Amino acid sequence: MTQPFIPILPPENEAQLLERARLLAGYTLGELALRANIAIPRDLRRDKGWVGMLLERYLGASAGSKPEQDFAEIGVELKTIPVDSLGRPLETTFVCVAPLTGNTGVVWQTSHVRHKLARVLWVPVEGDRAIPLADRRIGAPLLWSPDQQEEAQLRQDWEELMDMIVLGQVERITARHGEVLQIRPKAANSKALTEGIGENGQPIMTLPRGFYLKKTFTAPLLARHFLL
Repeated sequence: MTQPFIPILPPENEAQLLERARLLAGYTLGELALRANIAIPRDLRRDKGWVGMLLERYLGASAGSKPEQDFAEIGVELKTIPVDSLGRPLETTFVCVAPLTGNTGVVWQTSHVRHKLARVLWVPVEGDRAIPLADRRIGAPLLWSPDQQEEAQLRQDWEELMDMIVLGQVERITARHGEVLQIRPKAANSKALTEGIGENGQPIMTLPRGFYLKKTFTAPLLARHFLL
């Protein structure tokens, strides 16, 4: 294979971003890591964001760890998604951190979840654990925005989950809440606590939470794209 281009500058438009992503399809993570001089971790248990970081390097993402879209200039978020041999997602997809305080007057239209999911570049990556990380191949990309029905599903779950947070029920939220969107603890360990609101409106310390898309949402999305 010829050496892929490693762009430094962010893409100027969606077409350029999509073309860059298409050029990566078929490469293994090992090939890209080698050419970008990036060390390959033994597995992803401690390096969950490694695949996304590797692709950001090739695609010219500019956000880094800032709380904005990965390609802020053109309003696109990058989401890598591990899939099985049939192209079905193997796990939930992290969207953003869930705010546990200061949520008075927050509405779906201006929410961080909606902002992050307004325009997404999905890049499927082989995720079967039997395949060594370096040998996993990158799939064809998909540039997506939620349609009316998808947005309605997301909004309904978001409003229900945010109501629970505002009412001091954050400790009652489980991964089963929400049809397509869920909230789960997001922390490296159980000591990483953040401030939240308790059932009587009092400040409490609790685990940080994140919004995640369930596989019941991403599976049909990918299936329509790849005509599975």
